[in-house]
Amino acid sequence: MTDRVEINAGVMQGKPVIRGTRIPVELLLRKLAEGATIEDLLDAYPRLAADDIRAALTYAADTIAHETVLALSAQ
Repeated sequence: MTDRVEINAGVMQGKPVIRGTRIPVELLLRKLAEGATIEDLLDAYPRLAADDIRAALTYAADTIAHETVLALSAQ
């Protein structure tokens, strides 16, 4: 699924985008968080496929799964 997401320094300043587009993964995630449906996104961005949106979600989940969180104590 994540083969649909690319990071290229020459496209959108290196932000993850849907391959072959300038549509950032972040934009899709924000639109979904605001209540947009997959159908809404497909209508707004005709170059997208439903698999692209699922790939953006998978990419985000994988990114979060591999991040390291350091707990700092407040003293």
